[in-house]
Amino acid sequence: MAASAQAASFDPTTLIAGLPHRPGVYRMTNAAGDVLYVGKARDLRKRVASYFQKSDHGPRIQMMLSQVAGVEATVTGSEGEALLLENNLIKSLAPRYNILFRDDKSYPYLMIGGGRFPRLGFHRGPLDRDNAYFGPFPSAGAVRESIQLLQKVFRLRTCEDSVFQNRSRPCLLFQIRRCSGPCVGLVREADYAADVRNAQLFMQGREDDVLTALAARMQAASDRLDYETAALHRDQIKALSGLQQRQYVDTAKSLDADALACVEQGGVACVNLVMIRNGRHLGDRSFFPEHAEAHTPADIVTAFLAQHYLQAPAPAPAVIVVGEGVETGELAAVLSQQAGRPVQIVNRPQAERRAWLEMAGRNAALALAQRTRERGTQELRLAAVREALGLPPGVQRIECFDVSHTMGEATVAACVVYDQLRMRNAEYRRYNIAGVEPGDDYGALRSALARRYERITRGEGVVPDLVLIDGGKGQLNAARGVLAELGLSDVFLVGVAKGPERKPGLEELIVADGGRTLVLPKDHPGLHLVQQIRDEAHRFALAGHRARRGKTRVTSSLEGIPGIGAKRRRQLLERFGGLRGVAAASVEDIAQVEGISERLAERIYRELH
Repeated sequence: MAASAQAASFDPTTLIAGLPHRPGVYRMTNAAGDVLYVGKARDLRKRVASYFQKSDHGPRIQMMLSQVAGVEATVTGSEGEALLLENNLIKSLAPRYNILFRDDKSYPYLMIGGGRFPRLGFHRGPLDRDNAYFGPFPSAGAVRESIQLLQKVFRLRTCEDSVFQNRSRPCLLFQIRRCSGPCVGLVREADYAADVRNAQLFMQGREDDVLTALAARMQAASDRLDYETAALHRDQIKALSGLQQRQYVDTAKSLDADALACVEQGGVACVNLVMIRNGRHLGDRSFFPEHAEAHTPADIVTAFLAQHYLQAPAPAPAVIVVGEGVETGELAAVLSQQAGRPVQIVNRPQAERRAWLEMAGRNAALALAQRTRERGTQELRLAAVREALGLPPGVQRIECFDVSHTMGEATVAACVVYDQLRMRNAEYRRYNIAGVEPGDDYGALRSALARRYERITRGEGVVPDLVLIDGGKGQLNAARGVLAELGLSDVFLVGVAKGPERKPGLEELIVADGGRTLVLPKDHPGLHLVQQIRDEAHRFALAGHRARRGKTRVTSSLEGIPGIGAKRRRQLLERFGGLRGVAAASVEDIAQVEGISERLAERIYRELH
């Protein structure tokens, strides 16, 4: 069922009368059809009526209602279905009056692969059944710390399969006792498998089982007079015993739990998530919601629960600890159904669970204080840029372009975005440059700018307030010509040229309007912001160029060989783990690849050597 009204004929009374007393989701829209707010209700008629039949709303709700020109409602089968639909609509529509949590990256996991000698590694993205995954972890740093721990204790390999399959001697990790050297047969398969099992048990919180198994292996090695191996197991036991008191919180070792706390100050809110898996405190992560002004901490945590857990790649933990006043409603039931096991949301914690909540609260306060300090610094820097360049007070969004290549090879242009006092990583873009003379920076820049801002002429994207170009007058003139052709001549354009000695702090800012050149002092806050944005553009462009160049060089040596097409090239690279492996293979080995005759194998060998 749907009900709607336009600005000219919007009548709340008629609308409310047509709504049923059933659960569902409602969407408030303005005259242009933009969604202002998405909400769920156990009773649609009562919930929507509360907006128009009451007069004691706060300033935020009053502002929203003054813009409402229509309401659309969708009936669902249950309140749980309404919760799921509401979350999906908030994610896709991003209404300006809903609390929004934006998380551009999925949570990382620690992965132990399959095969005879499983690899220990970092994973981010969808999970599959071929590998074992542990987590999620709150940050990449927490995963890498655990990897280093497992390397130190269990000496599992971390190298890629292509490297592992083509080594002829052990690497440095073996020399420093962080790997047992399975690549060159320095450890028996059974012993390596035992280390893998122990590492998995350790990550599952079954530390005592690991210690028992290591003690048995130490005793067995001692009985056969293999004292070097016994000493190795002794060191493993010592390291794990020392970790017991440091790694675990005061709870059952098999428990998975999250604790959430919100701190709000000066219109800015922070939600901190403390993660405990298998009784081990993995760390915490802070989130800063948008549109959270005038909301209570309980409202913000309630929004976080839905947006964070309902579409998470992994099921919610068994226990979620929150503060008083947080509405759990149908959320616990929906999360339990998704996880296939009970999920408990505790809003009145006691004992150690209260300690977790207090820990999250302290973390949120620290993160909020840090964000406030950073925001003050960024505001000062942005104001200094406006003053130095003579820009109006409303300038907020800055985009910066850079071009990267090696002697004209694999040219990549990059655009980074600074908006609302921080870098906007999700809005970064790279452009592979083709159809331009190799080494023509001006042509590459013109191509990237045209592709970036043609969308704006079609009504897509956001017009920047200021565009920075990493380069001198030549690059600046090329950029100015493109913007003029697209009808964007009113966008402020500034070139960032390296100084006479190409040292940081000696940059020259070339203003396109009038061609004047500014050299700001090294300690100028505005120069620091320009350097920050320019360096980020350079980093992003260089990373893209290196990736494109590496991909090109991996395949270029094979592409030039007659008789080697895309399919055979892929088979060779997969069989030997990369171009180095193909180059190291003999004629007989190459001829064993399906579709490659001995004559073709000889040709491949000659070309690569």
